[in-house]
Amino acid sequence: MAATPRRLWAVCFLLAPFAESVTGFGVGFIIALAALKRLGVVGLPALLFGLFSQTLVPWGALAVGTTVGAGLAGIPLSDMGVRSALLQGPIHALYLVLYWRIARSAGFPVGPAQKLDDLAWTLALIAGVCLTNAYAEVEIAGAAPTALLMALRYWRDERPNQRQLLEALRDQAPYVLLTLALCATRLIAPLSQALKPIGRLAPFDGQPAFSPLYAPGFWLAAMGGIVLMHTRASLPRVLADTAKGAWRACLVTLAFVVMAQLYVGSGMARQIAEALYVSVGRWSVTGVPLFAAVAGFLTGSGAASNAMLMPMLSALARALQLDSAWLAAIQNTVCANLSMLSPMRVSMGAAVLGFAGSEGMLYRKAWPLALPALTVGMVAVAFMLLDG
Repeated sequence: MAATPRRLWAVCFLLAPFAESVTGFGVGFIIALAALKRLGVVGLPALLFGLFSQTLVPWGALAVGTTVGAGLAGIPLSDMGVRSALLQGPIHALYLVLYWRIARSAGFPVGPAQKLDDLAWTLALIAGVCLTNAYAEVEIAGAAPTALLMALRYWRDERPNQRQLLEALRDQAPYVLLTLALCATRLIAPLSQALKPIGRLAPFDGQPAFSPLYAPGFWLAAMGGIVLMHTRASLPRVLADTAKGAWRACLVTLAFVVMAQLYVGSGMARQIAEALYVSVGRWSVTGVPLFAAVAGFLTGSGAASNAMLMPMLSALARALQLDSAWLAAIQNTVCANLSMLSPMRVSMGAAVLGFAGSEGMLYRKAWPLALPALTVGMVAVAFMLLDG
């Protein structure tokens, strides 16, 4: 199967972001590189295209970072999701322009007709993300729209016969079943109402409760168990490998969340916000997108970035009498999008692809990908100041 601009868009904006939405931790990047390699795209162009796998990270790993951010900011999760989606719209439009530029430099120029096609599908994607956040659940706002559009795109582009369609469903069965299970538990009211009370835990006042059988992670683990049984893999070995690869990420995320609780309880967040307000005044809020960008770049995690900064930003919003929900959404969106350029993501992609060049070479080509989120974040802050 040869690479074409139409197939490249589908990999960069649908397939890989879907994988990142249901798994997280850069898995979408690996999926993107594997798909690009099958299309014959390797080296630096593959790494640049692969970074677009991280364009829906506010809903990556079933929106765990957005969930953490909403809890720490003290705003409804659906509110955080909708505002983040509205910010993601113009960010995606700028991403699309950069994608066309990268495609042209890689030898895959996108003609006017294909650009209109890309734009239409991008608008449909963002509309789907906004609608899912508004009327369903934030956890599936990345997975559900990308899955639906992938199915429509596959039908339109490949025109599969019955045999090819059945083979595709069989090959992708775990992801199809996972998406259906997540959508069913979020969209079928009697089912969700039955699952939420089972084993419900609410250890912290003012923080979201945890319902084990309703949590997206339960269904992800359940689907993994089904795959293990089907493939007859060694359960102890898989558990050991999973623990070996995941314990650091889990421990670091937990440490950041606990740190955030201490940060708030000790009064540090309020004191830092007040110091910023006294020294810089209302203009201190213009640093929010920059802080978010640096945190997302360094940690490569929306959850960790939100845990670091959200308490202080909430206190700053109160001190400046600004809309704390919009400020939280700006933090959440900018930090998540900038995680695509984090050293851990770039190093992982280079290692998977066996990239012979230096990571500095990649950054010299990829740095414009930081501009969409930063630009939209700064413009949103400017509107907040003008409105306030």
